[in-house]
Amino acid sequence: MASWLPETLFETVGQGPAPSKDYYQLLVTRCQIIFRWWKISLRSEYRAAKPGEAKESHEDFLENSHLQVQVALIFGARILDYVLNLCQGKFDFLERLSDTLLLSIISYLDLEDIARLSQTSHRFAKLCVCDTLWEQIVQSACDTITPDMRALAEDIGWKEMFFTNKLQLQRQLRKRKQKHGSLREQDQP
Repeated sequence: MASWLPETLFETVGQGPAPSKDYYQLLVTRCQIIFRWWKISLRSEYRAAKPGEAKESHEDFLENSHLQVQVALIFGARILDYVLNLCQGKFDFLERLSDTLLLSIISYLDLEDIARLSQTSHRFAKLCVCDTLWEQIVQSACDTITPDMRALAEDIGWKEMFFTNKLQLQRQLRKRKQKHGSLREQDQP
């Protein structure tokens, strides 16, 4: 395995499928898979149960269908697929990037590319519609954002604001000012 990789490539924890309360940890390092478990039970026969641990090299894990089934049952097929890819040396570096960094990168894409990216995974689908991204896009497209525009965007959403034409925006801003003006008048004694 390449020395430039961090020692821990992936780590996750989870509870066993119902009705089990057992706790599990999966750790993928540069050279091995470590699968740990803790028995959680009120039954007296399990009181003396000690935590367990299985260590496998990447090559052995790829051949151990029993452990793969355990990983899939506890953590899901997506996690198993990801771990199998790591064991085969296939790294998905996008998975390791924070949402903040990905949003910053996505904000530089063309609208058509954002639409295509949103169809690639659940994570990108959520990122491509989040208000944080569309706020960045609106800020880069507009010279200035007035406090009224910011308040309207927080009411209707930044994406909606981006796709609303200027005339409609002006009309909505006027309505908002009138509404808040009449509310202030009602609040005064």
